[in-house]
Amino acid sequence: MNTFSSLILIFPLAITLHNIEEALWLPQWSRFAKRYHKPVDKNEFYFALICVTLLAYLVSFLLLFLGETNILRYAYFGFVGAMILNALFPHLIATIVLKRYTPGVITGILMNVPCFSLLIAYGIKEEIITPYEVIISTAIVGGILLVSLPLFFKLGKRLTNQYL
Repeated sequence: MNTFSSLILIFPLAITLHNIEEALWLPQWSRFAKRYHKPVDKNEFYFALICVTLLAYLVSFLLLFLGETNILRYAYFGFVGAMILNALFPHLIATIVLKRYTPGVITGILMNVPCFSLLIAYGIKEEIITPYEVIISTAIVGGILLVSLPLFFKLGKRLTNQYL
């Protein structure tokens, strides 16, 4: 796992850059895209971004330090796969449909898709994970993230309204 160990952290670092791009422009953009995206307050959005970013770091560090247990491999590669899908749906699709830049599309398409695709290709080539496991893991982790995001927004809204 030597080479893979050095590659693991590409994922959380790229997610961080992607989420910074979103943090800078998405709350304002969401007011423009009302038909497709509920306007979101910046504080609740920042909270959700921090949660997703921390999850990426947690999964990556657990895999790095605890090794390639099945659950950690599935969580890591599922998260990586889900973030590839995230770059396409909604970022790229929203940019095309709205004919306007969608925050996250630059880092999503130019950085996340190629880097994460290479991570998955490397994992498959080195027999760390199978293509089938990537697909199943991506579906499961993607589903968990889709369910979690609204909860993160609600929790972020509640906490920021209470403490800010």
